[in-house]
Amino acid sequence: MKEWLVDTNVILDVIGADPEFGELSRRALEETAEVGALVVNPIVFAEVGAFVDSIEELDELVPESIFRRDGIPWEAAFLAGRAFNAYRRAGGGRERILADFLIGAHAAVEGFGLISRDRAYSRYFQVDLLDPTRRTEA
Repeated sequence: MKEWLVDTNVILDVIGADPEFGELSRRALEETAEVGALVVNPIVFAEVGAFVDSIEELDELVPESIFRRDGIPWEAAFLAGRAFNAYRRAGGGRERILADFLIGAHAAVEGFGLISRDRAYSRYFQVDLLDPTRRTEA
């Protein structure tokens, strides 16, 4: 069974019914959930939570019946720091460790696939990246 960490952008596509990406992201989640587990971590949960008014609403939008909730391993935090360092050495302009580095490192350390429209993850992490916008019709 494949486990997939779901990036915030994919969840927001679906719950916000994004006209461009919503259906593609929904389909990707449905297809991967049929053959594996969908996982979120506290970073994704917090980022989605920024768009709602209560924990109850967030629990409804990211239900435990669909999304397993995993913590971020310490090894992933370290890897995120190393990846951020590489990003800064390569000329990246952000000054603090971004949520994306923690999400990518979590997927890499746990061996999860990563469902995201952000293909930049593959620059810093060896993960099986599933971009819903790059899927073809069956």
